[in-house]
Amino acid sequence: MTSAWQDFLRERGARVEAGTVRHFGDAAAELRAARDGGVVAPLTHLGLIACSGSDAASFLHGQLSNDVIKLTLERSEYAAYCSAKGRMLANFLTWREGESYCLQLARSLLLATQQRLAMFVLRAKVKLADASESRLMLGLAGSAAAEALRELFPVLPREAHQVVREPAIGTLIAVPGARFELIAELESAKRLWDTLAAALTPVGPPCWEWLEIRNGMPLITPATREQFVPQMANMDLIGAVNFQKGCYPGQEIVARTRYLGQIKRRMVLAHVAGKIMPQPGDALFSSAPDAQ
Repeated sequence: MTSAWQDFLRERGARVEAGTVRHFGDAAAELRAARDGGVVAPLTHLGLIACSGSDAASFLHGQLSNDVIKLTLERSEYAAYCSAKGRMLANFLTWREGESYCLQLARSLLLATQQRLAMFVLRAKVKLADASESRLMLGLAGSAAAEALRELFPVLPREAHQVVREPAIGTLIAVPGARFELIAELESAKRLWDTLAAALTPVGPPCWEWLEIRNGMPLITPATREQFVPQMANMDLIGAVNFQKGCYPGQEIVARTRYLGQIKRRMVLAHVAGKIMPQPGDALFSSAPDAQ
């Protein structure tokens, strides 16, 4: 998170810990707002890698689990980045900005992922850069969010993964669960925050993560890196794996799992009652007789 953006959010009441916003003063009330109302969140827990150059599309197509070649300016898609053993190193929401490709991932994995991708650029005309400082991301959810966005965008995305742009504002992407992500440069993001926070409840990234969980969206972090083949995290169910495209790292394992194997573990939605919140990578078990 840029220092200018961090200072701006602090002035608006954000509580910042370890470089990311945690909440805006009342975490419990923010979670209720995320459940019942309209919210806006600074997605400071996420990072952004920009991939540019004349070979960017073919390079990413050969690295990721989805079909990057067919990705248009009007669509986004999910994708996995796997090791040779088919285990996910990171997962992305991907979209295009002009001739560049944006890869949104856990900020804690950005540097390691960028460095690993760079190892395979070789002679390709490709440039990888951390775009997190220049393109700030906001998450919006709830029916009130759509109403607030209509004041800014003449046309809103009608379905998940549709992308619309307003040059003076930024890029708006619809994501599953009747939610939106808004990507903008710093000065535009400041104006947008003040406008949207007047109509919606400002919430911290944990509320957005809760909404992601409710909508079945996984996020690989350092604690879960190289732990799962894509199908274990339901990446195949959210359209993040294309089984007809060419080769990419781990493709043989991912395909064999689909056609010959059997998934022994699948991501499921669960509620954990307790005073201590489980952390990424924790092993969870149920005492229910029918639990698997």
